[in-house]
Amino acid sequence: MRFMEMTLTELNDFAKRVVLELPKSKGTTAHVIGLSGPLGAGKTTFVQMVAKELGVTATVPSPTFTLVRPYEMTHPIFKRLIHIDAYRLTDADARGIGWEEYTRNPDNLIIVEWPENLGEKTAHNIPTIRLGVISENTRSVAHYA
Repeated sequence: MRFMEMTLTELNDFAKRVVLELPKSKGTTAHVIGLSGPLGAGKTTFVQMVAKELGVTATVPSPTFTLVRPYEMTHPIFKRLIHIDAYRLTDADARGIGWEEYTRNPDNLIIVEWPENLGEKTAHNIPTIRLGVISENTRSVAHYA
């Protein structure tokens, strides 16, 4: 994992790169990306940036209370962006939100905030971007690739 320091503008450029790095062909399951970091690090902001790049026109709020928010999108590989906030979840709760159903569907691109709360076995398999706060307009980013 490599660490970078980014302004919020550079974070938007990084979101564009993440979209460009998405798989070029459909897999047999959903593609999952994790976002980890403290409250206020910009996880939901990053999802909003990615969603915009993917052509999602709906408002993308934090799913803190609903836990899961699906968005239809036009992408050559994926049909839905599934935004999950696992902050209040445990690995036992994952079934209750439909985690297995979401991950089985290759039409889904899943971005999950706080993937570590889904249990060690699940989180271990999720490539994760770690965000940290350096200042009001600067973030530290550790990219999984």
